Amino acid sequence: MKVLSLPIEMISYTDKKGSIRPTRFRMQIDDEPMQVIKIDKVIVKETEKFAGNVMVVYQCQSLIENVIKLFEIKYELSTCKWILFKI
Repeated sequence: MKVLSLPIEMISYTDKKGSIRPTRFRMQIDDEPMQVIKIDKVIVKETEKFAGNVMVVYQCQSLIENVIKLFEIKYELSTCKWILFKI
């Protein structure tokens, strides 16, 4: 997987227990047009602390351009920002 650390726009839902589940996101790499990726499966959800910031890390799987790809997205709790970390 390639490390990108790219800010993304996310659509997610939160259940009544407060657990966040990402559903799809929109990203733009360099000068390419915006691309919407539907998250087919969340494989692993874990919490990590990076440089003092608590982040929820999601390892996911999606069908992108007819190829199943694994990627990692992070949600930073202090700023409420989503990051496409690896793809």
